Amino acid sequence: MMKNYQLITIIGPTASGKTTFAAALAHRLGTEIISADSRQVYRSMDIGTGKDLKDYIVEGQAIPYHLIDIRQPGEKYNVFAYQHDFHRIYEELREKGKLPILCGGTGMYIEAVLKGYKLLDVPPNPALRERLKGKTLQELETLLASYKQLHNKTDVDSAQRAIRAIEIEEYYKNEAPDRNEYEPIHSLIIGIDIDRETRREKISQRLRTRLDEGMVDEVRAILATGVRPEDLIYYGLEYKYLTLYIIGQLTYEEMVTQLEIAIHQFAKRQMTWFRGMERRGFRIHWIATSLPTEEKIKQALALLGQPDAE
Repeated sequence: MMKNYQLITIIGPTASGKTTFAAALAHRLGTEIISADSRQVYRSMDIGTGKDLKDYIVEGQAIPYHLIDIRQPGEKYNVFAYQHDFHRIYEELREKGKLPILCGGTGMYIEAVLKGYKLLDVPPNPALRERLKGKTLQELETLLASYKQLHNKTDVDSAQRAIRAIEIEEYYKNEAPDRNEYEPIHSLIIGIDIDRETRREKISQRLRTRLDEGMVDEVRAILATGVRPEDLIYYGLEYKYLTLYIIGQLTYEEMVTQLEIAIHQFAKRQMTWFRGMERRGFRIHWIATSLPTEEKIKQALALLGQPDAE
């Protein structure tokens, strides 16, 4: 019996294979994918964000995807904007009679839309930014930990992002809204489970592949368009460390070593967020990434209540 879900949500840490699975499931169900990735919203930031658009082609058919390539590099995007963009696409797909698939690794984006949080468009606080300027990332993270954590700490891997997170927390101390702008969404949540060692191997291999594919040149090309180094550094991970290498603050070897460590730490933080979602009442059905795609689909269809679907 088909269960009355309004959405399918597929989550997992980086390198878990969630996009490949989401695309295969979308192909089987004749539906479309809404991305939940805070970096893939940017155009031209392809290799570094792991956009891998070929993953959206299944058996020669292009699976429609949304909320990828919707902003220019250098722009600031946030969970407030994402929530509104998501609901616009979600309503359009539901009106077409489709069961959308939400897929990504940005936990705060996912949780905000599933819970229906009412969020605020937090303006810059120049005085606070000036006061925090010069503090190390570790000092900023310690300060951020003193708040009640509305912000997605998964993405706080640069001083700029940490300062922005603190800015948001300060604003919400005085302006906290009721969290009911949107109705919560009844979603089947599937987590792609990958063991720690396999995840580490895949991350390391994928980093080497992306460097071979021209990730450094991608960042150089973005900087050549006039995007400021500090704006790319803001995005963290690949764009932080490659920019530091390009502007001469890191050697190539230092960049690779530090970036690899940062990606491993990022994946660990993603899993911490997803486990936190379970503690906050979300039911996540974990499926092993090692299973063949067809077996993953079979399990997903059973969870949907249609085990015999073709």
